[in-house]
Amino acid sequence: MSMVPLDFSFYDLLLELAKEGKVPISRIDDAVRRILRVKFMTGIFENAYHEKSLKASVGSKESTEANFQSALEAITLLKNDKGVLPLKKDARILVTGPTANLLSVLNGGWTITWQGDAEDHYPKDKLTLLAAITGKAGKNAVTYVPGTSFNAVIDVPAAVAAAEKSDVIVACLGEKTYCETPGNIDDLTLDEAQLKLVEELAKTKKPIVLVLTEGRPRIIRRIAGLCDGIMMTYLPGMEGGKAAAAILFGDANPCGKLPFSYPRYPNSLVLYDHKLLEAFDGNTYNPEFKFGYGLSYTTFACSDLALSAKSMPQGGSLTVTVVVKNTGARAGKEVVQMYVSDLVRSVSAPNKQLKKFAKVALKPGESRTISFALTADDLSFIGLDNKRIVEPGAFRVSVADMNREFDLK
Repeated sequence: MSMVPLDFSFYDLLLELAKEGKVPISRIDDAVRRILRVKFMTGIFENAYHEKSLKASVGSKESTEANFQSALEAITLLKNDKGVLPLKKDARILVTGPTANLLSVLNGGWTITWQGDAEDHYPKDKLTLLAAITGKAGKNAVTYVPGTSFNAVIDVPAAVAAAEKSDVIVACLGEKTYCETPGNIDDLTLDEAQLKLVEELAKTKKPIVLVLTEGRPRIIRRIAGLCDGIMMTYLPGMEGGKAAAAILFGDANPCGKLPFSYPRYPNSLVLYDHKLLEAFDGNTYNPEFKFGYGLSYTTFACSDLALSAKSMPQGGSLTVTVVVKNTGARAGKEVVQMYVSDLVRSVSAPNKQLKKFAKVALKPGESRTISFALTADDLSFIGLDNKRIVEPGAFRVSVADMNREFDLK
């Protein structure tokens, strides 16, 4: 199956090879048969467009709001030293960097076009990061100097000069949009031009807020310590600029958590759920930001971790409860994460694994008890015969800095 829309060389070459007998017709039939089988299984031949009514919801107000809300929930605040965020709306702001004024970078590949990079095809009514920030602070308060493209210097001295006249710098860095092979890279390190931009801006001693828009975690070790604030937007969609600005200025409280470990070095990719026997001789878990990490403009505290029993039968369940409290001064949402460790088993086990989580909205001073149901399925793993099994033994449940142990009988 060829999935390249504008290049017919696959068709031409395959036809030529078939005529020469180098690719037998039976091989082509087999490929076609597989494709047709999937189409039959999904019911495409009986009813290809069985939800025609959904067409009316494309681009609707409800869909737009869903995109905005999901972006708000996902965007992750990774650093906020000296209370640099939220930004003051009367501050003089320099916006710089290659992702500041593009819609394509908010959406990624397979958006409108294959690589998603046809910027002139994007809706004119949607807001880039720059437009959204300007909308919050006003044109008179915002200065925009690109500084660099993704991989080349444009006008770094101009960005530095503008920074000298600003109260805060918002550096919008990340990746150009991509998908499949054109997105392949040899090194996770962020492009040199972008790293150099922040290093030069840091010499002004003005606070820097780094806004990352990227489809994978690019290494920022050289500049992470130079930035007072760091915010990860991922690929937030058409409403991502609006959502990011809402968080930057405190109109929304960030509540996202990292769904991966953000690496510190290109070749230091030990995962949060690594096996204990893998962590030796310096091969330790040392990311820039840990899996499940994310800050808020308020604070939360977890306490009173408890198990409903000290043991669990093979076919039964066990209830885990924990109290979470908003200990800060503003309303926010916290993601309570429950990890499980299998202490002894026939196949070497991860040191811990995330098994349950819950996001809870709390007002200042409000507390709530969160309950998780733990079953034998949550304790299963792939055994030596490559089949999923459950073994009796000791397990540890962890939430925040608390842990409790129980036995599976």
